[in-house]
Amino acid sequence: MTSVSPPPHVGAIAKIEAVPTILQVIAETTGLRFACVARVTPSLWQACAVHDGIGFGMKVGDELKVETTLCHEVRSSLEAILIEHAAREAAFCSHPTPKMYGFESYLSVPLFRRDGEYFGTLCGLDPQPQPLRDRRALEMMTLFAQLISLQLDVDEKLATTEAALVAERDTATMREQFIAVLAHDVRSPLASITTGVAVLLGMALPEPVLGVARRMGRSARRIDRLVEQVLDLARGRLGGGLPLALVPVSDLTARVQQVVDEIASAHPDRSLEVSLDDIGTAEVDPVRIEQIVSNLLANAIEHGDPAAPVAIALQSTPDAIVLRVHNTGRPIPPDELSHLFEPFARGPRRPGSRGLGLGLFIVHEIVRAHGGTVDVTSTAGAGT
Repeated sequence: MTSVSPPPHVGAIAKIEAVPTILQVIAETTGLRFACVARVTPSLWQACAVHDGIGFGMKVGDELKVETTLCHEVRSSLEAILIEHAAREAAFCSHPTPKMYGFESYLSVPLFRRDGEYFGTLCGLDPQPQPLRDRRALEMMTLFAQLISLQLDVDEKLATTEAALVAERDTATMREQFIAVLAHDVRSPLASITTGVAVLLGMALPEPVLGVARRMGRSARRIDRLVEQVLDLARGRLGGGLPLALVPVSDLTARVQQVVDEIASAHPDRSLEVSLDDIGTAEVDPVRIEQIVSNLLANAIEHGDPAAPVAIALQSTPDAIVLRVHNTGRPIPPDELSHLFEPFARGPRRPGSRGLGLGLFIVHEIVRAHGGTVDVTSTAGAGT
């Protein structure tokens, strides 16, 4: 084995947060204590992600001679290979690969890109025989391979989208075709991921497997929110503002409370101070109002002092409905305040935070479409 600098396909797999958990679940549920995602071409076998529970010694980026691997045969046949006990199976008892790499049990399924291009394999092996058929290992790993393939495709398209947005943010025009391309190229595989997750959640699988499915579902929902933000940006720039579906809403306070509860559940370590008046009936777009609450609260939590509570208040006046969100922490610099509600405006990022910097812009556009205004003040003493 030789080590090389990780190429783009290794980085692409590394961006899929669920992959390490998937490999661990495969090891625990199938008994194949070594599991990996490999990039396989006619001349290359390279590890993109590795779970090594047998001391095999392989690391991410390591290569094998592709012709010595069974993954090479998977690539040729485009079919999975399953071995429960190599020494007792006629097809593999004299095969050089199990002896060369010291395994008795083995399972490898093909990984494809969304366009049908062969990417590599999701595979596992172990020095001991394992009853893989009894454990439905092939079905489970095939589903995991499909989900990884879909997530890989979505991440690549999202990265392309973000790069295009960065290039466009200093120009005055956004192309209308961009909306259709984004909606189709990202949301189509997202729908497939959601379907795959639903299939997994409906199966009688071990809790670790279901945990991976739930995690991938949350990832798909996050990407869908990013896509929706980009679409809102394009709609606001190309048209006369965001479209609204105004209807009389009698339960606006309850809807706001539901969003607050969802945000609180997603951030159990943060304290929220909530004061919501009974608004009565108001003619608004309820989905967009919920979006305002979600964006403002999420922004306040991300940029506020983690040790201090975030406050939200909903009030009714004779002329307007007033929503206030308040946090404490480092004040927003004066030169940033004037640009706070512009697209791509982002303050200092916390480790692990994600987003395109569109949340407050969308808040501004929704409020403007309702005929309202958004104001912000930020000082060291009073907070934001």
